[in-house]
Amino acid sequence: MGEKIVAGGFALSDRQRHREKLRQCLDAFARLLKEKRFERPKNLMGLEIELNLAGPDGMPRMLNDQVLERIASGDFQTELGQCNLEVNIVPHRMHGRVFDQLSEELRTGLAYADRKAGEVAAGIVMIGILPTLAADDLVPANLSRADRYRLLNDELLAARGEDFTIDIAGVERLTCTSASIAPEAACTSVQLHLQVTPRRFADVWNAAQAVAAVQIAVGANSPFLFGRELWRESRPPLFVQSTDTRSPELSAQGVRPRTWFGERWIDSAQDLFEENLRYFPPLLPISSDEDPMKVLDDGGAPHLSELTLHNGTIYRWNRPVYAVSDGVPHLRVENRVLPAGPTVADVIANTAFYYGLVRALCEQPRPVWTRLPFAMAAENFDVACRDGIEARLHWPRPGRGPSVARTPAVRLVLEELLPLAAAGLDAWGVEPTDRDRYLGVIAERCRRRTNGASWQSDTYHHTLATGRAREAARAAMTRRYCTLMRTGEPVHTWPVGAAG
Repeated sequence: MGEKIVAGGFALSDRQRHREKLRQCLDAFARLLKEKRFERPKNLMGLEIELNLAGPDGMPRMLNDQVLERIASGDFQTELGQCNLEVNIVPHRMHGRVFDQLSEELRTGLAYADRKAGEVAAGIVMIGILPTLAADDLVPANLSRADRYRLLNDELLAARGEDFTIDIAGVERLTCTSASIAPEAACTSVQLHLQVTPRRFADVWNAAQAVAAVQIAVGANSPFLFGRELWRESRPPLFVQSTDTRSPELSAQGVRPRTWFGERWIDSAQDLFEENLRYFPPLLPISSDEDPMKVLDDGGAPHLSELTLHNGTIYRWNRPVYAVSDGVPHLRVENRVLPAGPTVADVIANTAFYYGLVRALCEQPRPVWTRLPFAMAAENFDVACRDGIEARLHWPRPGRGPSVARTPAVRLVLEELLPLAAAGLDAWGVEPTDRDRYLGVIAERCRRRTNGASWQSDTYHHTLATGRAREAARAAMTRRYCTLMRTGEPVHTWPVGAAG
C-alpha cells in the first residue's frame, strides 16, 4: 500500500481484469517456488514502529504533515491518521550486537523526531492506543492527506455498505459506530520482518502463530479506547471491527473478516496467498501492465504487484510478504502482533524474544504446531488480548505426548520459553550480552507481572483514587507515561501513579 494511488473509481471491467491478473500472479508465484528462484537466506530482520503525536497536555495532535516536513527523513512516513507516524529501521543481519545497534538507532531517530515535533507543540508517543483519543478525533477529516488512504477508506466502506460498528466488552464496554475506517488509526504497532527461504517459510509462520498469544501476554500496552478501559490489548478487536467489510448477516454465515488470525497451520507460503484469493474479494482493483509469465520466461523476477497489493488489504497478524530486491525475489514473515512501546528498551526486548523464540521453535524435533491444535492457538490469542500478563494459555506439556494444559503465561515464559529464546538467539549468533540484557527485561516483566497495559491501568486507578475525574485521570496518566517513556527505563521499573 506504500505505492502512490490516485483515486478515481473503478469500472466493472477493472475488477474482472484484476481478478484474472491475480490468478496469473498466483500461477507465477507457484512457478517461482517450483523453480527455486528466491534469494538465498541472509538472516535479515527489519523493524517498523507506528507512533502517536500528542501535545504537552497528553491530548492527540493531528499534525503529521507538519512534523514530517520538519523531520525531513525518508525513515519517517505517514500512517492512516494525522496523529500517526511510522519509522522504518533499515534491515539488519541477525548476529553479534544487533539489538544494541537497533536500540541506539531507534533512540537517536526517535529523539530527533521528538525534538522536531516539539517545534509544533507535539511529541512522539510509543503506545498501542493513545488513552486520550476520543471517537471525535478519528473521523474522515483526520485521515492522512494521501490518496491511498482515502481510496482504501472509500472501498472498505463501500464493501460494507453501512457504518462500522465497534462493540468491545472488557473491564468496561464500548459501543459506537463510525462512518469511516478512521478508528483503525488508534492502533499503533511494532512490525517485525524476517526474510526466510521458501523451504523455511511454513515453519517460521507456524511458529509465529503459535507464539502470538505469548507476545501479547508479555507485551500488551493498549488497555484504553475512547474513554473506556477494555481489554489489556484492545488493538486486535478494534482492528477487526474497524476494517470489517461483513454485514452482520455475512458474519453469521461464517464469512471471514479481513483482519484474521487464520484457521490452520500451513505447509507452504502459497497456502496463504491462495487463501487470500479464495476468501477475500479485491478492494483496490488496480492492475499493472506486467505479464508475470513472460517476465519469468525472459529470466526476470516479476513484481506481482496485484498479488502484493491484495495481500496488503488483508490484515493477518502474521502476514506473508513477497518482494523483489535488486532483481531477485524474496519472502518475509511480517509479525504484526505487538503494540508500540512503552520504551525503546521494551521494544527491543520484545524483538529479541520473538526472533529467538521463533528460531528455537522451528528447530525442535517435534514442533509445537504438531502438538497444539490451531483452534487452541487462536483461543490463546483472544485470551492474551483480554487478560494480558495474567493470561492462562494452552500449551503442550513437555515430554508428555500430545497432552495440552492451560498454564499461566508468566510461568510458561519463565520456565520454558525464555530458555528456548536464549538458545534461538545463540543459534542466530547474537552476543550473550545482548541476549541476556534484553531477555532479562522479559523475565523481570513476568516476575513482577507488569507490562505497559498493567502500568497504565494501575496508574489510572491510582489517579482516580486521588479524586480526579475520569478524563483528567487518563490525561494525567498519559502525561506521566510520556515522561517515563523518555527516560528509556523499561516499564517494569516504572513507579505507579501520575506525578503532579
